[in-house]
Amino acid sequence: MASLRFPEGFHWGAATSAYQIEGAAAEDGKGPSIWDVFCREPGRIWNGETGAVACDHYHRWATDVALMAELGLPGYRFSIAWPRIQPSGAGPANPAGLAFYDRLVDALLAAGIAPCATLYHWDLPQALQDQGGWASRDTAARFADYAALCYARLGDRVERWITHNEPLITVVYGHVLGVLAPGIRDLATAGRVLHHVLLSHGLAVQAFRASGRAGAIGIANADRSLEPADDRPETAAATERARDFELRAYHDPLFGRGYPASVLAYFAAHGAPLPIRDGDLATIAAPIDFVGANVYTRARIVADPGSATGWTEAPPTLPLTEMGYEQAPEALGAVVRFLDAEYGRPPIWVTENGVCDNTPPVDGVVDDRLRIELLRGFLASLARAIADGADVRAYYLWSLLDNFEWAYGTSKRFGIVWTDFATQARLPKASARFYAEVIRWGGVEV
Repeated sequence: MASLRFPEGFHWGAATSAYQIEGAAAEDGKGPSIWDVFCREPGRIWNGETGAVACDHYHRWATDVALMAELGLPGYRFSIAWPRIQPSGAGPANPAGLAFYDRLVDALLAAGIAPCATLYHWDLPQALQDQGGWASRDTAARFADYAALCYARLGDRVERWITHNEPLITVVYGHVLGVLAPGIRDLATAGRVLHHVLLSHGLAVQAFRASGRAGAIGIANADRSLEPADDRPETAAATERARDFELRAYHDPLFGRGYPASVLAYFAAHGAPLPIRDGDLATIAAPIDFVGANVYTRARIVADPGSATGWTEAPPTLPLTEMGYEQAPEALGAVVRFLDAEYGRPPIWVTENGVCDNTPPVDGVVDDRLRIELLRGFLASLARAIADGADVRAYYLWSLLDNFEWAYGTSKRFGIVWTDFATQARLPKASARFYAEVIRWGGVEV
């Protein structure tokens, strides 16, 4: 058995998001989000569920912070619900909304847990969606105003900030496939959304620098390991094209490279050129302190001349998790190596990594062995990438709690803590003990 240690000062944590855990969807002045509206549309969510209650974290935050402390978590990544701060997406802050995050941040710090705040984890105020949503350039400006309110109120204590969680999901799943909020299926809209979300990121980074607050700011991207399914030259070319669409389109602009030519040509050929104005690309490339990677699995790529993009995914060859993801723990190290090589060794934070494992409690014990073994593999692949020179500084496990898993409702469980959604009881799983030991020891044995 090999022992793999992480560098001194490596930051460990767990992650959640507001709509997935908070509940209290219409309390204390909170406005409706696109997810509140989307969940009310028949057939959108498994079993007709909503996030109206979720894990009731809005009322049970103190218990959840105590649970984090019990597990020895040094860090906690959460998201701020924009409609709690600005119910209509504009104007002065809602005092009760800010007060909730005040209490949460103060409790985390009192427990020795470093807060990491994500400004946008998909819950756009519905009032802004009614005005065009992310397809409207004005939403990018409104996002920067909202970010400034958060920095002003919380930035004296929060030193870790993430602008957006997974812009790719906002673009593709929210505006091309339409399976997530706001449920739009229109390529021209999606192109505008892509650009305006990244523009809003740059504006929020600029607002952070202008605030004078200390700390680090970056973005969390959805990154799969994209691998050629065979060794044919056309497969290699298709894989690079897939990386253009899934990876480089969301990373290149951050590093001053603009959008990949293949992506620009694709939108232009479909009558939907990206709405880039003078100065936009410089704004998007505002210097960040880290790039975040959310990694769960891989995809094997093959050439597909009949598809609009020229590539498609090959059938999986590895066993699948209950989420339908290939059990591919080497994917985490592969993504980190890609980012390291592609962008000149930037600081990297793993902002999400986890496993769907629906193992239920038996006699008060959740023995989620699949999650433990896959986490062990993910962490081993990450440790090896770091040993090879990648500058990885943080790891946030997804997720602290079983929660509302978007269109899957409560049917998919990613938590290291079991949530009984009927009683709201919390029960740490075997994986919670495993992760606590990883943190305590600073490494993993494989």
